[in-house]
Amino acid sequence: INAEFKRITTLPLQSRFLSQLDVYTDKLLKLSQKRGGQIGKRLQSIMAPMAQAADVALIQKAIEDTTVGIFVIKDNANDKPQDIGIVLEGEMMLQDLENIAFAAAMLFGCMYALDLNYSPDLRYTFEVLQKVVKVLEGNTLSKKAQVLKNRLYE
Repeated sequence: INAEFKRITTLPLQSRFLSQLDVYTDKLLKLSQKRGGQIGKRLQSIMAPMAQAADVALIQKAIEDTTVGIFVIKDNANDKPQDIGIVLEGEMMLQDLENIAFAAAMLFGCMYALDLNYSPDLRYTFEVLQKVVKVLEGNTLSKKAQVLKNRLYE
């Protein structure tokens, strides 16, 4: 994934993504915690665990119902993850990844390298990852992405 991304963009995926993510993480967390109303509730539901059960069938069903995402499997909420991976079209594409930030980089790389269209529900998320975090084609941003970028630089 790293090699294909670099071939397409001439930029390193993993190192640049993770360093840029380090720059924006604190600000993104502060902005998401400030949100109220419908958007705040939606952010909380997105950040909530997908499944909180040890039932393998329930976890598999949740993965099958996921179009694009990152999964984290733990025994308990405070435990170290047993597995971190990527789901595309209801299939586990990558497993046993080091951490969630690395999984996010690999998910972005897969979407880019496989030339997949962004899910309508996540189009702004991937636009921010592409144009703000990775600084690829960042000249034209949607209004929502531009507002977020401005808030990050406040």
